[in-house]
Amino acid sequence: MTRLPRSTYRLQLSAEFTLHDAAALADYLRDLGADWFYLSPILQAVAGSSHGYDVVDHTRVDASRGGEDGLRALSSAARTHDLGVLVDIVPNHMGVGVPEENAAWRSVLDLGRASPFADWFDIDWEYGQDRVLLPPDLNYRRFFAVNELAGIRVELPEVFAATHALIASWVRDGLVDGLRVDHPDGLADPGGYLADLAAATGDAYVLVEKILERGETLPPFWAAAGTTGYDALAELDRVFVDPAGRATLDALDLGLRRGTPPRWADLIHQTKRAIADGILQPEVRRLVRDAGLPGTEDAMAEVLACFPVYRSYLPLGAEHLAEALATAAARRPDLRDDLDRLAPVLGDREHPAAIRFQQTSGMVMAKGVEDTAFYRISRLASLTEVGADPDEFALTVEQFHARQQTRLAAFPASMTTLSTHDTKRGEDTRARISVLAEVPEEWTGFVQRRRQKHALDDGALENVLWESIVGSWPREREALHSYAEKAAREAGGATTWQDPDEDFEQRLHALVDAAFDEEDTAEDVAAMVARIERAGWSNGLGAKLLQLTGPGVPDVYQGSELWDFSLVDPDNRRPVDFGLRRLLLAALDGGAEPTVDATGAAKLLVTSRALRLRRDRPELFERYAPLPAVGEASDHLIAVDRGGVVVLATRLPLGLEARGGWGDTSLLLSAGPFRDALTGAETAGGETAVAELLSALPVALLVQDRS
Repeated sequence: MTRLPRSTYRLQLSAEFTLHDAAALADYLRDLGADWFYLSPILQAVAGSSHGYDVVDHTRVDASRGGEDGLRALSSAARTHDLGVLVDIVPNHMGVGVPEENAAWRSVLDLGRASPFADWFDIDWEYGQDRVLLPPDLNYRRFFAVNELAGIRVELPEVFAATHALIASWVRDGLVDGLRVDHPDGLADPGGYLADLAAATGDAYVLVEKILERGETLPPFWAAAGTTGYDALAELDRVFVDPAGRATLDALDLGLRRGTPPRWADLIHQTKRAIADGILQPEVRRLVRDAGLPGTEDAMAEVLACFPVYRSYLPLGAEHLAEALATAAARRPDLRDDLDRLAPVLGDREHPAAIRFQQTSGMVMAKGVEDTAFYRISRLASLTEVGADPDEFALTVEQFHARQQTRLAAFPASMTTLSTHDTKRGEDTRARISVLAEVPEEWTGFVQRRRQKHALDDGALENVLWESIVGSWPREREALHSYAEKAAREAGGATTWQDPDEDFEQRLHALVDAAFDEEDTAEDVAAMVARIERAGWSNGLGAKLLQLTGPGVPDVYQGSELWDFSLVDPDNRRPVDFGLRRLLLAALDGGAEPTVDATGAAKLLVTSRALRLRRDRPELFERYAPLPAVGEASDHLIAVDRGGVVVLATRLPLGLEARGGWGDTSLLLSAGPFRDALTGAETAGGETAVAELLSALPVALLVQDRS
C-alpha cells in the first residue's frame, strides 16, 4: 500500500547544506511535527549548482550534496525518527552548460546524429544537418529559454530506463518513499510518463509541479496524488484580502499608468506574444517546421499567446485549443487563413507539431506571465504569485470553504503550500502586503509622497517596489537592491536583462537607498510598516493555520515556521538558522507563552502544534464542515470543523479593530469540552463568544474531548 505523508518539510540542498546536514535535522523535524523530509533534486548536477535542477548524470547522487553515503545517512535518520522521504526529480531536461560534465551531451556535440545519445535529446537533426546548432539559431528543445538546459525524451523507453533506474532503486530499496516531478508540462506525454513512473516505483506517492489556472483541474487519470500546491496558495492568500479595497487600488494603478490600464487578458497577451517573438522564437520556428506550413510563424505565435492555460493533453483540453484559435482570429483577422491551416494540425494529437505545441505553450505562459506580466501589474503585489490569477482580487469565506471542500473530495493527498523556492515573495511578505487592501487610501498617499521624491517614470513598477519594500521590511540593503534590479529587468519596460539601461537603474537603486538614507523616506516607510505590521502577523498566522490543518498534505518550506519575509530567488533560498529554531521550539515545549511579535515564536507555536496534531491524530482531519458564526463581526472569522478539531482564524484585522473588536459575535460549536492546542484554554462548547476563544491569539486550534 502506498505510504502517504501527513505533512512535509522542504529543504534546499547544496554544497553548503548537504544530505548529511539534512540528516542531522531529523530529530528537529520530528519535534516540529513534520511527517516527511521533502528534498530538492539530488542527482549529480553541474558543478556549483545552487538548486540541482541542472542534472548532468542520472546514475549517481550529487557528490557535492553528500553523494550516495549522504542519501543513506538521511534515509537512516528518517527511519530512526519515523519520517518519510520525498525527493524532487527532473525528467524534462539536463544541464548542458558545461559539456565536459555531461557525457551524453558531450557525445552529441562531438558526433552529432551518429552519437549513441542522439535520441536522448529533443533535437531537430534535419534542420541542423545532423549537428547541434548553438546561438543564435538553436535546434534543440530547452527548458523555457535557458540554453544551458536541454530537453530530453523520456517518452522513449530506453531513455526513461537509463534516466530513472537509480531513482526507481531508491524507492525499491526503501531509501525514498515518494517523488515530486518537476515541470511535467514540458514532456511529450505527461500522462504516459507518470504511468511509466508508477510502474517503475510500485505506485509510489507522486506529486507533479503543475500550474493550474483558475477553474482548471489536474487530469484525473494521471498517476499522481496531486500538485505541489500553488493552487492552494492562491486561495489561502485571497481569503485574507479585503474586497472593499479594490476600487481605490484600481484607481491608484490607473493614475500611475497615466492612462487606462490594460485588462489582465490584454496584458498577458502582450507579454506572451513578446516572448514568442523574442526569446522563444526558435521554438516557434521549429513548430512551423514540424507542422510543414512555412510562413505561418505569425499565426503560430498568436495561438501560443492566446492559449488560456499552460497546456492541453489532447484529447483532454481540446476546448482550450479551440478557444485560442478563436481568440487569435478575433485579435488578428488578417491571420484567419493561416489559422485555418494550423487548426487541424494542432488538433491532431498524433501530429508531431501538436505534441510540440503542447510542450511549448507552457513555456510561453511561464515566461510571459510569471516572469514578465507579474512585474507589470501593481494593484496588490500579493496577488501576483506563481499559479495565481491577479484578476481574482479576493475570496469570500464561503468561496474559500467551497474550494477546500472540492480539494478534500477530489485530491485529498495533493500538496498545499504557502512558500517555495520559486515563489515571488515569502508567505509573510504577502500576508503584510494584503493588509494594504484594508487601508488603500493610506497606501495611495504613501506612494504619491514617495513618487514626488523618486519617480522612475514607471509608476506601476514603483508601486511594486514600494509594496515589496514595505512588505518585507526590515531587510538588508543589498537584498532589496537585488530584488529591485531583477523586478525591473523582468518587467522589461525601461530596462531588460539583454539591454540594461544604466541611467534608469541608477535611479532605481537610488529609490532603494532612500529607504535607508533619506530621513523623510525612512520615516514614511517605518510609519507604513508600523500601521500594517500587526495585521500582517495576524494574516500570516491565519494563513499558516488554515494551510496546516486544511485538506491536502501541507508543506512547510525551510525556515518558514518563523516569519518568512523573503522576496524572489535567490532571496528565498538563503541559509536557515536551525539552531535558533531548535531553541525557540524547546522554550515553547518548556511552557513559554509567546506573544505575537517580531520573533515569530507565535508562528512556531502554531506550526508545531498543528503539525503534531495532524501527524499524531489524523482521525481528527477527515471532513471539512464550515461552522456558522453570528453577530456583528462574523465576516471577520473563518471557522471550520475538520472532524474533531475546530480551526479558527481572524481575517481583515484592521477592520475588526476599527469596529471595536468581536463584540457580540459568537460561534456555534458542538458539545464540548474543547481544549485549545495553542494556549491550553478550555471551553465547554455550544454557543461561545469569539472574543473569549481568540483572547490570546488571532487563531485557535480547538480539540474536542470525546472521552
